[in-house]
Amino acid sequence: MKKLSARRRHPLAALVVLLFALAVTGGLYAAFAPADKAQADDTAQSLAIKEGKKLFAVGCASCHGTGGQGTSDGPSLVGVGAAAVDFQVGTGRMPAQQPGAQVPRKKNIYSQKDIDQLAAYVASLGAGPAIPNADDYGPKGADIGKGGELFRTNCAQCHNFTGKGGALTNGKFAPTLEGVEPKHIYEAMETGPQNMPSFGDGTMSAQNRKDIVAYLGAVNSDDTPNPGGLSLGGLGPVSEGLFGWIAGLTALIAVAIWVAARTTKAKKS
Repeated sequence: MKKLSARRRHPLAALVVLLFALAVTGGLYAAFAPADKAQADDTAQSLAIKEGKKLFAVGCASCHGTGGQGTSDGPSLVGVGAAAVDFQVGTGRMPAQQPGAQVPRKKNIYSQKDIDQLAAYVASLGAGPAIPNADDYGPKGADIGKGGELFRTNCAQCHNFTGKGGALTNGKFAPTLEGVEPKHIYEAMETGPQNMPSFGDGTMSAQNRKDIVAYLGAVNSDDTPNPGGLSLGGLGPVSEGLFGWIAGLTALIAVAIWVAARTTKAKKS
């Protein structure tokens, strides 16, 4: 006991205890830390970027440059983020068939795995919006009424009141949002493709974007009733006014013909 007490009073005793504690802590961390998983994730990400670079060189570099820096035929992709790639390629807009006022939606030629790899490579060129997950654009927790208000304020001028689309200037157009995947609508708001303004976090909150996606899903659902009767394509007051004008004018002409016929018949009698 005297020897043990003497060792405890030794000047290096505290240092020895500290080194022992650090060794035990380091050993426990090495044993339980998810190092393998982190390393596996890094390896998978590096592989995705590598494969995405190959796909980019074949399908995208001719317009956007070998390093995504942009050319006279295509804008720079540095900083556009993975979400922009997922939207443009996932909706078939890219690769573009030919230059024009606006690139239309068409059949997608890439698998989702290829799109993810392309997105990983473009994301490595510069920070930008990431591909959203299902919780970001799903209907759970969304306010459809608020989404309708936001859509009519910010989007209806081009896409009309229920997202049926509309014409713009110089051959441009606002595409219909009917049948578009909720993820792609969310990504379009984040990235602002082509003529559309961007509604990123600096302009609109993630919850507001979620509300708008939920509103469009509700108004374009086959199960949603139309209390006003015929929707007339959902094009708003223009189509409704035209319908009223044509129907009313047709009714007036029919009445005039009937009155003229009755008057002529009465005179002959």
